[in-house]
Amino acid sequence: MWLVHWLPLPVQAALGRGLGRALFALGRSRRRIALRNLELCFPHWTLAQREALAREHFQWLGRSLLERGLLWYAPRRRLERLIRIEGDIGLADRSDKPVMWLAPHFMALDVAGVAIQLHVKKTGTSIYQAQSNKVFDAAIRRGRLRFGNAEIFSRKESAKPLMRCIRRGQPFFNLPDMDFGPKDAAFVPFFGVPAATLLAPSRMARALDMVVQPVVAEMLPGGRGYVVRFLPPWTDFPTDDALADTRRMNQWIEQEIERMPAQYLWVHKRFKTRPPGEPRLY
Repeated sequence: MWLVHWLPLPVQAALGRGLGRALFALGRSRRRIALRNLELCFPHWTLAQREALAREHFQWLGRSLLERGLLWYAPRRRLERLIRIEGDIGLADRSDKPVMWLAPHFMALDVAGVAIQLHVKKTGTSIYQAQSNKVFDAAIRRGRLRFGNAEIFSRKESAKPLMRCIRRGQPFFNLPDMDFGPKDAAFVPFFGVPAATLLAPSRMARALDMVVQPVVAEMLPGGRGYVVRFLPPWTDFPTDDALADTRRMNQWIEQEIERMPAQYLWVHKRFKTRPPGEPRLY
């Protein structure tokens, strides 16, 4: 990854798409998961349409894996040239309240994290999934913290250090759309399918009096760079109804997926946890 990051981005993009085609052919398990997710979320599509989208998705996935080296090793000036910002990225620096960036799992998710470190003065904080391979885990931490204005906590750790950071006014980069089981979650429709969805974004924003700003990152075709959109903060979120807030959040994520469906993380078992008595979907 360190060697590849020196290549022009269009060359990296071509290599990444090739890697994605290989992953689609060889990664039977993840291919099945992606196709099953697409079947559940887009039942009105034909099988050929879903397979075409899955193939395209794996090419974006290959790019996101390979171009992680660019985000971890490229100089600041190169990244600033490649990442275009849309919207109010400076909200967190001006806000008297801590800001929660709500960032769904699109392929350029890590690009959004880098954009924040490049352009936001306050030290941001986030949660990440610690890797079982200690070498790779160290590489992830080093890459995500290399600009010095971020803190990340393993999902396995206590939430107390994160809460202290937010109370000090640090913005929080929140990834709200994965299945972490039934604990602190509710079954909320996601493309019409009940999905275990954390209630924490609403509850945390309400408890800590946070401003919630949606963020969506996009990879541009042909290696033309990236776009990170900082959308207007939600003025009616959170409410006193965490379930309604979570339903509204999923509906917004659905809208963004429909805008660029191939770049969403379809290889995750989004519907792994089922309501009591319902059969498994994978």
